[in-house]
Amino acid sequence: MEIENLIKLIETVSASELTGLKYEENGVKLHLTKKKEQVQVVAAPTAVAEVSVVEPAPEDTGKEEAGKIVKSPLVGTFYVAPAEEADPFVSVGDPVKKGQTLAIIEAMKLMNEIESEYDGTVAEILVENGKPVEYGQPLFRIS
Repeated sequence: MEIENLIKLIETVSASELTGLKYEENGVKLHLTKKKEQVQVVAAPTAVAEVSVVEPAPEDTGKEEAGKIVKSPLVGTFYVAPAEEADPFVSVGDPVKKGQTLAIIEAMKLMNEIESEYDGTVAEILVENGKPVEYGQPLFRIS
């Protein structure tokens, strides 16, 4: 399944009255479950017995910190560098320009560059390297 189709499927389930959806294609099983207006994704190749679960994003506390938030456009694994031994794309305090690569998210064996939507300075990196992220989860705060 292509990433764009996966994103559309997640958005559709999020916006609908559905509380769950199971889908299988090319040996990949996808199970979406919605609780408290959040979608939880459980996916695993058919040949693998264990299942990975993406934790829901933290609840919004109502407090807004200064700056603009760059959110995840898809579900996957967050990486701060292009390779294990490489330097991170950005660090806290680095200036960034709109369109500059901030990180990558691996989804279904594809590496997707996450670009800054804003000019500014990296104020905070909100996800740890190698951790799973969900669609819409805040990744960076740019001031």
